[in-house]
Amino acid sequence: MAKKQFKAESKRLMELMIHSIYTHREIFLRELISNASDACDKLYYHSLTNDKTGISRDDFKISLTPDMQARTLVLSDNGVGMTKDELENNLGTIAKSGSLDFVNKNETGDEIDIIGQFGVGFYSAFMVAERVEVVSRAAGSAEAWKWCSNGADGYTIDSCEKQDAGTEITLHIKPDTDEEKYGEFLDSNRLRSIIKKYSDYIRYPILLPLEKSRKKEDSPEDKPEWETYTEIETINSMIPLWKKQKKEVTEEEYNQFYKEKFHDYENPLKVAHLSTEGAATYNALLYIPAKTPYDYYTREYEKGLQLYASGVMIMEKCADLLPDHFGFVKGLVDSQDLSLNISREMLQHDRQLKAISAHLEKKIKSELENMLKNEREKYEQFFAQFGRTIKYGLYNGFGMNKALLQDLLVFQYSGEGETTTLAEYAERMKDGQKYIYYACGESAAQIKRLPQTEAVLDEGYEIIFLTDDVDEFVMKIIQSYDEKEIRSVSDADIGLDDEPIGDENKDMLEYIAKALDGKVKSVKVSRRLKTHPVCLASEGGVSIEMEKVLNAIPDANGGVSAEKVLELNAGHAVFARLVSLFETDKERLSEYAGLLYTQALLIEGLSIEDPVEFSNRICGLMAGE
Repeated sequence: MAKKQFKAESKRLMELMIHSIYTHREIFLRELISNASDACDKLYYHSLTNDKTGISRDDFKISLTPDMQARTLVLSDNGVGMTKDELENNLGTIAKSGSLDFVNKNETGDEIDIIGQFGVGFYSAFMVAERVEVVSRAAGSAEAWKWCSNGADGYTIDSCEKQDAGTEITLHIKPDTDEEKYGEFLDSNRLRSIIKKYSDYIRYPILLPLEKSRKKEDSPEDKPEWETYTEIETINSMIPLWKKQKKEVTEEEYNQFYKEKFHDYENPLKVAHLSTEGAATYNALLYIPAKTPYDYYTREYEKGLQLYASGVMIMEKCADLLPDHFGFVKGLVDSQDLSLNISREMLQHDRQLKAISAHLEKKIKSELENMLKNEREKYEQFFAQFGRTIKYGLYNGFGMNKALLQDLLVFQYSGEGETTTLAEYAERMKDGQKYIYYACGESAAQIKRLPQTEAVLDEGYEIIFLTDDVDEFVMKIIQSYDEKEIRSVSDADIGLDDEPIGDENKDMLEYIAKALDGKVKSVKVSRRLKTHPVCLASEGGVSIEMEKVLNAIPDANGGVSAEKVLELNAGHAVFARLVSLFETDKERLSEYAGLLYTQALLIEGLSIEDPVEFSNRICGLMAGE
């Protein structure tokens, strides 16, 4: 028969489909298998209106046969098949989707889950094949037809023989080049991996011949001989774990699925099995890992859930389904309602996707809250691994996610027990306590030794210990909880004593501030010190801890500075010495002021300008100079 031209606008359209629409060449197999599954679906649904057929889903199968010698890959199904006109319309017209047309014309009233939407998937075969032959016989017809094409130049349709209904596609694989090894798609193990990746949950068995080895029956035990044989295996799982009823799935099955699918050696801390209908219709499996991946806190880490459309994997990591603050979650979502782009490799950003994402966010928070409430030890294990992600979610949103995330925070603190939440702290607050208190440091042990904590602890008030760089920034975002303001024990006002401090030492304090030459904003008598002689407090929006964190950023050049206040303990012997020197030896007082300021810096973990000078001053004191 004479060659016919495609009913498309130009040769360029075919070239675009072959070379531009699909990112990965291996996608062709997913598309052809999906089409074969559609063909089986169509015949099955047709049979529902004809009791005489007696067809069940168990009667269908999809087979692949690679031939390395002939350099062909044959994919066949026993589905509905195509007539000559259907071959002409479905394969002769680019972007004519027989699947979509079938759904539009369906009159059974049943919900039909057909994978194909755009009718271009078939042409992805030309990414790896220089020639494609399609032999098809429609169910109920005695005629079979053969469609052949070498690509954009056109196609032929001729009558042929085929024993049973269905379709057989033969791909004549392209020769290998230096850049492309097309022969990989003739390797059974490679085909198996592609099927497992994209089409593992196609509802019909996908059969593939695999080479295996066995010991020859008559070979001696001491010198066994081996032979190679071929066995037809069903490659795909067919029934997705996430579409089973929860009561049908064991914890071991959930864990095994997670470890195999997401390449982890440890069981997850938590699994959520979701099945929703309505505004967001989807099935999902969500896992919270036990430990952070090695690259989790690097730029190389990619968050996202696997995305399936009707059991066919569309995306390995769909980042749009997870907010950054829950980027640690592993899992998958399967929906038949998503709007895919023409290649089925990416999503069109529609309301359905946003609805699923919003629903997942609420569900993940609910799962974490339940773990926090009912499995505290497990939650603390989770927070030790991924708590920083929650904190960054609070800070990066500038308070936008405050209501969502603040109750998921846990901290070490000065009271009984390992950790506390803000809600638990607020519930335990004493009568008359004005603020929720926190203190910053490298560790809980180091924080407990800070001079600024003395007065707060003496009042019987608890202190939250902040040991992460981001912690105080988070507290500044939250600001208050349960109508209680959150304050650092190093803030200028910590609300412990409203009685005014006498100004009898005002001149001395001003002299010390002047002697420190702008290093502090002011020098004050402290309300918070009990046994320590000196400490630093801060005023303004930038705290001393924030100064340390911000100046530790590469190229910061020490440009951030808190407004420091040097506080002195009027009840300490050192203070009495200062008062005496103010009257008798102001030069020595200036030296002591520098020593006290340097000591306060060291207590805060800040660097000092001249360690040698500080050491010489200490030695001078020891020598009685």
